[in-house]
Formats: sequence, C-alpha cells, structure tokens
Amino acid sequence: MLASMKPKQRKFSIGYLALALIAVLAFQIPLFGSRAANVSYSEFKALAKKGKVSNLTLDKETISGTLSTDGLETLLSKEKLEELKRLGDGPHRFVAARVEDPGLVAELEQANVKFAGHVENTWLATLLSWVLPAVVFAGVWVLLMRRFGPQQGLMAIGKSKARVYVEHKTGVTFDDVAGIDEARGELMEVVDFLKNPDRYRRLGGKIPKGVLIVGAPGTGKTLLAKAVAGEAGVPFFSLSGSDFVEMFVGVGAARVRDLFAQAQEKAPSIIFIDELDALGKARGVSPIMGGHDEREQTLNQLLAELDGFDTQKGVMILAATNRPEILDPALLRPGRFDRQVVLDRPDLRGREKILRVHVRDVKLAPDLDLSLVAARTPGFVGADLANLVNEAALHAAREGKEVVDGVDFDEAIDRVVGGLERRSRVINPKEKEIVAYHEAGHALVAESREHADRVAKISVIPRGVAALGYTQQQPTEDRYLMTRAELLDRLDVLLGGRVAEELVFGDISTGAQDDLQRATDMARHMVARYGMTEALGLATFEPPRQALFLNVPSMAQREYSEETARRIDDEIRKLFEAAHERVRKTLTAKREVLTSLAKLLIEKEVVSRDDLMALLASAEV
Repeated sequence: MLASMKPKQRKFSIGYLALALIAVLAFQIPLFGSRAANVSYSEFKALAKKGKVSNLTLDKETISGTLSTDGLETLLSKEKLEELKRLGDGPHRFVAARVEDPGLVAELEQANVKFAGHVENTWLATLLSWVLPAVVFAGVWVLLMRRFGPQQGLMAIGKSKARVYVEHKTGVTFDDVAGIDEARGELMEVVDFLKNPDRYRRLGGKIPKGVLIVGAPGTGKTLLAKAVAGEAGVPFFSLSGSDFVEMFVGVGAARVRDLFAQAQEKAPSIIFIDELDALGKARGVSPIMGGHDEREQTLNQLLAELDGFDTQKGVMILAATNRPEILDPALLRPGRFDRQVVLDRPDLRGREKILRVHVRDVKLAPDLDLSLVAARTPGFVGADLANLVNEAALHAAREGKEVVDGVDFDEAIDRVVGGLERRSRVINPKEKEIVAYHEAGHALVAESREHADRVAKISVIPRGVAALGYTQQQPTEDRYLMTRAELLDRLDVLLGGRVAEELVFGDISTGAQDDLQRATDMARHMVARYGMTEALGLATFEPPRQALFLNVPSMAQREYSEETARRIDDEIRKLFEAAHERVRKTLTAKREVLTSLAKLLIEKEVVSRDDLMALLASAEV
C-alpha cells in the first residue's frame, strides 16, 4: 500500500461542541436551577388575600416569593398540593406568570404583604445578541474553509495537490512491469541517474530533466512511473494535469511553484504528472481565449520551472500522456522533457510475459498454456490482459473450481471481446438459422483463403448489445505489415456472411452491418491511403489520424477534387464487386459444407476448431 508522507491533520468535530454544551447545561441545572412551585395567577391572588405569601418580587413577566404550606387545602388544587409535598416541608418558593392587573399593588398593601420590584439587567442578553451570531458565522466559515482545499484554509488554495508517497513501501518494482522491455530499459537508466549520479557527472554528463511516457490507454504508463519511484526509493510526487487548473486565475501557477519547491526540499525525488495533455495543450489553439486564460498561465509557469530547477539536486520529472500530438512544442524541446519513451501494444511474447505477471496470485491448472492465451488476444494491452485474468478467475469461482483452466480463459476472452453471454435472449428459429448460415459463411471463406487467420471458434449465442453470433479467428503470429493479397483475403472473409445469406435465402438481413462497415474502411484505406490501385497511382488522399494512440478520425478537410473523389468511389466499388464474385464462387462450390456447418451450429450453438476441421475433412472424403 502507498504510505503518505503528509502529517496527519486534526479535524474539528462539531460533536465535541455538542458534548461541551451538554456538560455546561448539566452543571448549571443543579447549581442554578429553581425548586419553585408553579401556581396560576388566580391561585396567587387567593394566597395573597389569605396572607399565605411573603417576600414578593414583582418582575415584568413573573411574580415570585415564599408561601407557607399550612391551611392551603382549600386554596390549591390536588396536583399543586402533591407538588408541594414532593418539595418538602416548610416555606417554599413559588412563581406565577404576571398578568395586567392595575389593582394588584393596592390589594397587596391591604393584605399587608411585603413586596419589592426588580430591575432587570439586560446587558448580557444584548451582548449575546451581537456576539453569538458573529461567533456562529465565524465557526461556519472556518469549517467551510477547512473543507475548501486539501490543506488548511483558503490561503492554502495555491498549495500543490500532489500526493507524496514513500515508494519503497508500494511493492511496485520493475518485476511488475513486463512486455515493454525497451521502455523498461530506458527508465531503469533513470533510476540509475538517481542512485548513482556521480557516475555520469564525472564525465561531464547532465542528468535529463524530464521523461515523457507516451502510449495508448492501458499500456502501463502510470505503472511504469511508479516502478521507477519504487526502484529508486525516493519521495514520489504524484498528481494529474487537471489538478493544477482551477476556476481562480493564478492558482495553477502557484501550485506549480509549490510543487517544485516541495520536490527540491525532499530531493532526490520524482515528480509524476499523469495526463499531461490536460495541462500542456498547445497555446494559441483557441483564438477566443487568447493567451491569458488560467490553463496557459499554468503552462507558462511549468515551462519556467522546468528551465529553472537544477537537476544536480536529483529531481526527476516524469509525465504520461496518450495524446502527444496536442502538447505544446515548448514542452518537448531538449532541456525540458529530454527523453520520450513510447509504449506500444505488446507483441505475442510481450502478452505472454504480462499474463505471467498477472497470474502470480492465481491458481492455474497444470496443463494451462499461457502462450495459447496470448495468441488469442492480439491487440490486448496490459490493462486488457489484467481484466482477462480477473474474468477467468471469477468464472472459475462461479463454477466452483479449485483451479483456473483453459475453459475459464476461453470464456473470459469471449466475454471481453464479444460481451456478456445472453442466453436469455429468445431468437426465433428463422433468425437463428440466418445467423448460423452467416457465421458459417465467414468460417468457410476464412478457411479457404491462404492469408486469412485460422478460425478458432464459431458461435450463434448472442453476446453484448447487438452481436447475435461471431466467428473468432486466431492469428498465427503478430503482423506489422499487410500485403495487398492479405488485405483482399480479409475483405473476402468480411463479406462471407452476407454472401452466404444471399445464396441460401435469396435475401439479405441487417446482420452484416458491422462487417460491411469494416470492409468499407479497409477498401477505402487500400485505395486512398495505401495506394493499392493502378487507376489512382501511388498518391495518398487521406490525412493520418489526429490522435496517434486514440481511435479518433481526422477532421481535416479533403485536399483533392470532386473528380478524384469520384474515382476513389469507383475503385472502392470495383474492389467490392471483385470480392463479392470471389466469395460467391467459393461458397457455391462449398454449398453442402455450408449447410452442414450451419446445421451443426443450430444444434450445438458453439463449434470449436476441432469440430470444424472434422467436418471439412469428412466433406473432402
């Protein structure tokens, strides 16, 4: 667990104030409380006429005095008599509410009752009426200000929000980082900078000021930064780029100054700014805000601090982002973020290493081969693989197993890729038959093409929101380049389901919508981006994506004529027509196998690769 180095703050509790008030009241009641009997005004008048009262004090609101308890049976009610008995024998104090009675004084003089007036001192009440509201207001203000910011009071708003950790207690080291060996090697050198700075200084080298970690979401940027701090064993200041920006102008700049001041006090140390793009977005991109908004002032202060602090003190800055293309160029120049470490999606061996890290605390079956799991998860990043292992463990627990086996990982892959299995969704027999032929068409075309990935599983069980079935393919190896022949084979596989529906039912359904979308994108890229058509030559007509590590399409305007756009559309249509014809010939020749596979799918709902190969082998015989 991360152990914070911040001193524990004492918080004011309103419960303490309530307990203090109760204690004061409990002390005052027996000390100043009155043992006076309450009588009505009519009873007081009767008592006064009989001479049963004495030593009267006439206040503005009340009349109090002493009464004798003898001979009162005819003057007081039974309840009052019982109350007097409880108070004891002898003369007792009484109190009565005063009413407007102009003849009272004359009656008291006639009955020879001694009485006196009382001058009420109101200075305390007047004082409290002014002081008490002010005290309450001040108390509420203090409580609000203590909750206003992460530290004490309003004046601490400019203090840094960084969480300071003693990282040698986190347990996060480079042993917890796998599948990104090159990036880990780069950052291991950063650790060596902090541990052995003299090794580099004696040759005149300067320690880099900052390292920018760039990569797609889930590739392990934050984990890698924590591993650096864990290996170095130095204070680790962790915060997000958005922690600097507030509604008050100048607060972000003040927090930047405070952060660097704290880091230099605790040097050697590491500052880690996650999601740097929230703070370091290029200046001047918004003509409305100009250069005076809060975010740009904060960025200017950060640039100044990067130039101002001395690396010889052992302060290293790490930052992470998945949108480096929008960062201000001034951040990326040498002397600020000197190094940029790029985390790519892991390859086959990298995924296997990541899986081995995440299964350390998982009880695995002895015959489980993690290399097969890694082969079935192309494109997965570290966070995806961690989720996959967790889903497999949860599935094994639901099934009451003692270990996690290949079936659990198979179900976990299906859930992560295709979504939650929805056996409760009722599909009528006709639709189920259409889905079965559709998926059978994909599978047969994939097995008929040289460059297509092999089929691992076919299912007609609904998953997720819209998937009524799917054909899972398993690549034999990681690929970084695709030839034209390989792309054409993949295009054929995408059209296999739609063409199978045409052949069998003479009609088409909406089930091929996702296939057609992917096929259209692939064909357009072949024509407009990869230059794979003779009619348009070697030119490219599509700008690259705006976000390097996010699947965000470019919003740039096209820079070619309407005639070129028409020719691009023509070439895309030609690719589809040729692919449609090839797939139609393939499925027509394999019509009996298509029918057999569809029937098997309707019967079993899930067909494995072994079942598929057995069916294809029997058809060839």
